[in-house]
Amino acid sequence: MAYAYLFKYIIIGDTGVGKSCLLLQFTDKRFQPVHDLTIGVEFGARMITIDGKQIKLQIWDTAGQESFRSITRSYYRGAAGALLVYDITRRDTFNHLTTWLEDARQHSNSNMVIMLIGNKSDLESRREVKKEEGEAFAREHGLIFMETSAKTASNVEEVILSIF
Repeated sequence: MAYAYLFKYIIIGDTGVGKSCLLLQFTDKRFQPVHDLTIGVEFGARMITIDGKQIKLQIWDTAGQESFRSITRSYYRGAAGALLVYDITRRDTFNHLTTWLEDARQHSNSNMVIMLIGNKSDLESRREVKKEEGEAFAREHGLIFMETSAKTASNVEEVILSIF
């Protein structure tokens, strides 16, 4: 299928925050509760229409383990946007955001849009990170912020499309 523009996104964050689930929900509109660990990088694509123009979105889902960090760094090149994901039910994933953000800013071009995503909003009863904390971190670092649920699809479309 022909397209007018191609945009590359990269999804980054700790292991187990729901990066692969967000990708699957956005590209296939489905949730898979059990996933193998991402080894290196996985890839998905979807066509969208903005202002009557076909746009192809390439979304690169990176492994969250430290051992793959050097491999995933090369995927920042040419990315129009990054989704920096943490799990609202795991404080440690929020605490690691600064490291991920430094990595993203060091290895990408300066005009890449970075969006902070607090995932697993369907697990409100297990929340360890308040929404206000995510908002404050985003404000402090000049990021767009949204909470999502890959399981219920809440805000998944909005996250990707809000960058346009």
